[in-house]
Amino acid sequence: MNYHWNWAIFGEMSPDGVHSYWQTLLSGLGWTVATSLTAWLMALALGLAVGTLRTLPSPWLRRLGSAYVELFRNVPLLVQMFLWFFVMPELLPPAGGDWLKALPNAPFVTAVICLGFFTSARVAVQVTAGIEALSGGQRLAGLALGLTLPQTYRHVLLPLALRVVLPPLASEFLNIIKNSSVALTIGLMELTASARAIQEFSFQVFEAFSAATLIYVVANLLVVWLMHVLERRLALPGTMGGAR
Repeated sequence: MNYHWNWAIFGEMSPDGVHSYWQTLLSGLGWTVATSLTAWLMALALGLAVGTLRTLPSPWLRRLGSAYVELFRNVPLLVQMFLWFFVMPELLPPAGGDWLKALPNAPFVTAVICLGFFTSARVAVQVTAGIEALSGGQRLAGLALGLTLPQTYRHVLLPLALRVVLPPLASEFLNIIKNSSVALTIGLMELTASARAIQEFSFQVFEAFSAATLIYVVANLLVVWLMHVLERRLALPGTMGGAR
């Protein structure tokens, strides 16, 4: 292949005359990190609530949690992104729809909401599996000690279950970083969209996407390392994989 690599392109000014191409990539990385972290906090909170709901004694609450999971887990992420961005404002009352469309960072808000709901369904399944993996006697022991059912979940079941599912939760965090690239379809200038803009203006396709790929790999390796450190810190000696 007679392709002329030109890595110096990142030092050149972009068409806006303000930023270099390298700064364009860094700006895209900033949007990727902001979108992923905000959506992850939303997904973790909703996932914990729905995952817990699916293990409660009430069959109606369990069905409600399962319906939530099936709804958001079985619709493709790209379809959900379009629904939230293009369809949802039209379903709201005119004042609400116009306000949503006029938001200065509407693509960012939409991406966070979409990724949050989509990932929360996957987190909920992990949380449910973690709670159900615990011995049933722990719930009974908490109740026997005089704890209410919410207190048993808060102080006994959830702390242990989260230690069990921490590795798969790390994978979901990695997924949300990669899934944030879908937001380019609604105009969010995250990392992949920034690389695409660079290749369109400079025609250096391989350099733009090679740099974006390298940034994704480094970011994900950093997340893996941080989650590994967190896993070791939270491990209980003699239980849940902790050192004996």
